[in-house]
Amino acid sequence: MTSKATPIERLRNIGLIAHIDAGKTTTTERFLYYAGRTHQLGSVDSGTTVTDWMDQERERGITIVDAAVSAFWNDYQINLIDTPGHIDFTAEVQRALRVLDGAVVVFDASQGVEPQSETVWRQADRYNVPRLCFINKMDRIGADFDHSVITIRDQLGANPVPLQLPLGKESEFEGVIDLISMRVIRWRDELGAHRDFDEIPASSLETARSARASMIEMIAEQDDALLAIWLEGSEADEDAINSALRRATLKNSIVPVLCGSALRNRGVQPLLDAVINYLPSPLDIGEIKASHPETGEPIICHPSADEPLSALLFKTVTDSYAGRLCYVRVYSGSLKSGTNILNPRHKRPQRVGRLERMYAEHREDIDTIHAGDIAAVLGMKEAITGDSLCDTHHPLILESISFPEPVIQITVAPVTAQDNDRLADALHHLAEDDPTFKADTEEETGQTILSGMGELHLEVLLERLKREQGVNVRTGRPKVAYKETITRPATNVEGRFVRQTGGHGQYGHVVIDITPGETGQGLFFENSISGGALSKAYIPAIEEGIREAARSGVIGGYPVTDLTVTLIDGSEHSVDSNPLAYKVAAGMALRSGLEEGIPVLLEPIVRSEVITPEEHLGDVLGQLANRRAEIEGVTDRPGQIKAIRNLVPLSEMFGYATELRSATHGRGSFTMELNHFAAVPAAVMKSMGR
Repeated sequence: MTSKATPIERLRNIGLIAHIDAGKTTTTERFLYYAGRTHQLGSVDSGTTVTDWMDQERERGITIVDAAVSAFWNDYQINLIDTPGHIDFTAEVQRALRVLDGAVVVFDASQGVEPQSETVWRQADRYNVPRLCFINKMDRIGADFDHSVITIRDQLGANPVPLQLPLGKESEFEGVIDLISMRVIRWRDELGAHRDFDEIPASSLETARSARASMIEMIAEQDDALLAIWLEGSEADEDAINSALRRATLKNSIVPVLCGSALRNRGVQPLLDAVINYLPSPLDIGEIKASHPETGEPIICHPSADEPLSALLFKTVTDSYAGRLCYVRVYSGSLKSGTNILNPRHKRPQRVGRLERMYAEHREDIDTIHAGDIAAVLGMKEAITGDSLCDTHHPLILESISFPEPVIQITVAPVTAQDNDRLADALHHLAEDDPTFKADTEEETGQTILSGMGELHLEVLLERLKREQGVNVRTGRPKVAYKETITRPATNVEGRFVRQTGGHGQYGHVVIDITPGETGQGLFFENSISGGALSKAYIPAIEEGIREAARSGVIGGYPVTDLTVTLIDGSEHSVDSNPLAYKVAAGMALRSGLEEGIPVLLEPIVRSEVITPEEHLGDVLGQLANRRAEIEGVTDRPGQIKAIRNLVPLSEMFGYATELRSATHGRGSFTMELNHFAAVPAAVMKSMGR
């Protein structure tokens, strides 16, 4: 199939992001149906959705991996990524936001802003992604449009501007009042395919006029052209309002808010219109920065087919039928099947295989991915998430994608000898696809340790290991992935490795300083040797030895983090010195320095929100106090519900779901996400036997 290029100004690369259960996947299904991409409405409950295509997603009713689909709406191509809502799969959201130009943030009208809504909002802030808000589930009991808008303003620090008002609420919700055209939009047919435009009922007219005046005032505050019209007292027409709205949305100075009920097929087409009207094309995003892989010299890439290729590989999937599938976003130039390109990490050209237009698990062959577009490449075996792809004559590297560190571990052992043979290969495939999953072997016991973002994350990965890779394993109990650091500097720490044998011996000698670093810094190595005390050829081996030794600390063998290691001196032997000797000496120096620096154990602290009926608040607060939680605040939710925001050690949250259900008669729930690492209190260290 020949890929006819959609004009770049008619491209929209957007993601749907939200808290779990806000209705992202259902909204995506409606997008596809109204855009003519599907001919029946998929349902999360019945497991018939397009984007939740993995068996586990359909069984659990949640999104686990990003799903990319392309559809057309009014001659515009929308590349849409449906992202997971559960915090355990935050990497999927992170890599999607890195390559998307705009986002639709979906909220549950009965809840407003929820904890994961805040997380994805901050991630979108980080990448400066313009957004629309869709207040979904307006037909639900407790749905409150005004309250949802207030929580967006207060909890997210955003500037929400409602473009619609709901007509009716809860079970009486029948449509929306469009404040720009001042018409009512209703969906009278069950599938919601046809919109009827009516006059605003007299009972709602005054409210609508007041809301429209507020809307125009809020937009005018952010747009000089509309402000001039407003100050003159003239009536702004629809084109002037839409143009101003687009400019302000692209600047991220306002966030348009729409409402509806995706499940009841109401409000989705106006949302599609808003995606086209207000969210950016790749042209609006403009140039992006890259650098030369050798010199570090900055390179500017413009969204144009006439420029050399620059593309970012943001996701890999191992497909049992098609093999390795790599999702790419092309920023400039074009990626053509059959041509040679460069992956700067490999430093050698490779041939581009088949290109695919993605439609969740279905695909359509194309011959070119044009500037601004998102599609997939088959067969790039050695590529990993975050790799840049470029023209062989114009090498460049784009900013990669950073991912959070895993916080929970389990040990696994193969059930049979046959499983043992396949386990390493299967874990390698899963780790390639998921950057927040790690598999290591414990040196002392030989056990395989899997690390992930939470219990659900590891549960899903183990199930994938069984279903997709055909490997059965026995598992240990989940445990926290602790880290270690030091509390005081260790200076002039020596590491000396000397071995004399019959022929050439071994000689490595280094002197280092170790200082505590900032939280979240990781391990930073710097070479401060002056005067040529050590040959430059040995420096990489010294750094490698330090990083290797830092994988296992001196308290409990946990990875060492948040410190700066400075190489300050050393000596060499004219015959016996070699890189291996310096690698060993550096490791010895680090371990000595860690002992001297008074090491401490660091534990992951999660930010949690516990939802409980008001009558059980006291019991729940007592439970949290027993789990070393630090309460940040208690807020009201509709229906006499309380939300308790707190910081609590992850180690204390194992088994909490059962205890919370018991205390609240099954009505309580909680969410949590990693916030930071903190030193384990001395009393707790003692109880752990450390």
